[in-house]
Formats: sequence, C-alpha cells, structure tokens
Amino acid sequence: MDSAHRSESFRGSPLIELESLLNRLDAKKIFGRRAALHVDLGCGDGSFLCALAQRIPEKNFLGIERLLGRFRSAAVKVANIRNVRVLRMESSYVVRYLLPPRSVETFYLLFPDPWPKRRHWRRRIVTPDLLKAISQALVQGGRSHRQIWILRLSIRRVSIFRKANSRAFSSRRALRFTGSNCEMFRR
Repeated sequence: MDSAHRSESFRGSPLIELESLLNRLDAKKIFGRRAALHVDLGCGDGSFLCALAQRIPEKNFLGIERLLGRFRSAAVKVANIRNVRVLRMESSYVVRYLLPPRSVETFYLLFPDPWPKRRHWRRRIVTPDLLKAISQALVQGGRSHRQIWILRLSIRRVSIFRKANSRAFSSRRALRFTGSNCEMFRR
C-alpha cells in the first residue's frame, strides 16, 4: 500500500491516512483525480479552506493543521466538499518532507502566530528554511499568499520572504472570500 493511499475505511473521507512519515504524498491517489494543488498551511477550523474550495471546484485543496481541536472542526466542515482533504501534522514537516518538488500551485499561510518575544522566535513558522521548502514545492509560476498580524513583524517577514528568492511570494496581493472568518482584501 502506498504512503498516501486511502484505505477502505477512509474512502470518501476528507482525512488523509499516512502509512509512512517518510514517503511523499501522491495527490492523484489522495484526491482521485489530477488537478492543481493548493495548500493551506495551518488551516485552523477550515472556514477559509472551505470557502476557497467551493469557489474553485476545479482545484484540489489540502488543509494542514497541527492542533487536534481545530483539525476536528476542519474535518467536519470539509466532509461534504469533494476537492478538499485535511491532514493533521506540523505544516513545516509536510512542506519539507511530504510534498513532492514542483507539486503545489499555491500556498496559503494566513495569520501565523507572531511569537513577538525574542525567547519565542524559535516557534515561528515563517523561517528561511520553510520559505526555501515552499519555493521548492511550488510549480513554475506558483504563488504563496500570506497575511500577518503585526506590522513590525510583517516588515521583518517581508524581508525574509524577499531573501528567499521571493518572486513566488506575494506580499501585497490578497483575495477576498466572503463567508470565511478570515477575510482578506485587495490592497
């Protein structure tokens, strides 16, 4: 059985069952079709992911969430949406080790915890290593959308994105999806 194969108990389920933490994900086996892959890093309760997936049904959407409560909420919300799957795992691990190179059309990273105190910086998800992994997972011409909480941190993060060869990372471009807890506006 392949690493991201959907066993009989998971058929029709939006949850991804992994048999190995070492093998790359196979989007065709997970979704049962070939389509461009969009990944929501830290999908929270799944509101944004659901709104986006319903708006663009021709794309595949993968939501990644580490926290069990949020993951459960997301799983309930995406249960009846055919082009969405959710995975409970650390986002940075999935991007670095499970997503194949050049396999993702768009990444979404919305309002990550800022961890403003210096002693907490090691907990931040936006690091040069993650950005390098994102750029390797993006298809040619792929994009990464992100929204950040605090202006001072935003300025620091923009500089990190620029240093990571950031043509793929959009800092001012944003989309608006109504019906989501996370509304983003074009600036």
